[in-house]
Amino acid sequence: MGRMTAERAEGVVRAVVVYDGRLLLVAEAGGWGLPSGIPQPAETPQATAARVVYELTGYLVDGTEALEPGDADGGTAVLCRLLTESPSDGGRLTPDHLRWSSAEETADIPLPARVRHYLQGHTPPI
Repeated sequence: MGRMTAERAEGVVRAVVVYDGRLLLVAEAGGWGLPSGIPQPAETPQATAARVVYELTGYLVDGTEALEPGDADGGTAVLCRLLTESPSDGGRLTPDHLRWSSAEETADIPLPARVRHYLQGHTPPI
């Protein structure tokens, strides 16, 4: 095993929220991407992912597990389980800056290889 301990994540944490076969994406400069952010001190990747999703989108999620190995840039992708059907008003992004995309619709989006691999196994083919 590498240096991946429960102490804290290094680099960017990306949240992978799949619900009903679709992936939650947020608008970012030049397109769409996974909700992502930097861990706070002593925050686990799972906690970071849940916090970032809530801060950006208002959706409550539970960060369940990090996809191993980490991303090429030192970041971590964390699988999240959606806990609420609809977002609260707490999110920074407006609804038009969020989208739920099928695996097909993410084909042109630069996702980390581990995330792409996970999606192929966990989203229904169209």
